[in-house]
Amino acid sequence: MTGTSAIMARILRDLPAGSGSGPLGGDPARCARALAVDGIAVSLGTNGSLTETVWSTPGRSALLEDIQFTLGEGPGLDAYRNRSLIAVGDLEHSDPHRWPAFLPEAARLGVRALFCFPLHLGAASLGVLTAQRASAAALDPAQIDDALVMAAAITSALILHGKWRESFAQAEPHATLHRAAVHQAAGIISVQANASLTEAMAMLRAHAYRTEQPLLTTADEVVARRLHFRNNRDGTATPSTDRD
Repeated sequence: MTGTSAIMARILRDLPAGSGSGPLGGDPARCARALAVDGIAVSLGTNGSLTETVWSTPGRSALLEDIQFTLGEGPGLDAYRNRSLIAVGDLEHSDPHRWPAFLPEAARLGVRALFCFPLHLGAASLGVLTAQRASAAALDPAQIDDALVMAAAITSALILHGKWRESFAQAEPHATLHRAAVHQAAGIISVQANASLTEAMAMLRAHAYRTEQPLLTTADEVVARRLHFRNNRDGTATPSTDRD
């Protein structure tokens, strides 16, 4: 790497200080501007799945993380699972079979380029830093260097300041997991449909995608007992609604 830009160096000093809202300090919008991208997001993962977005610019970046979470596929997930950088300068010209469900959704959202940097320490993978652009363009070498340094700084901040554990243990008031309802809903569906938790999560994702609802909204419906999953005679599960 050729080194970190002066602007990025100033931004990185804010991360461990916790001066911003959420588990990380600093301003994600300022970081996005320094990388010359339209938005960034940091999602943490466990057991091979990105389960919580803890830091992001508003708008497309936050929505993009929810789309990957809903579909269970996308470049961010691959970067996290494989602990490898994934850079796609033009999603329209990427392999359509690589992320068949994700690519159309990203296009509808107006995301044209994605750059996913894993947050890992050795074999331990904590999550991923994702940068996105509305126009097709690759990151130049200096921007890649800055993003790699940012990813390393975020990883260090999460580990050294305990934010990684806090985000999942809810040890701080701001660390409430807004996706906890999804896991609770999967457990409910598992009982209702006599299915494994993996199958229940797949049913939940499929229903959310089919009805064009956010996964969190669908999960809330299940937890509130307004949406029920029952077994059909062929062993599949069909959702039913109850508005009483």
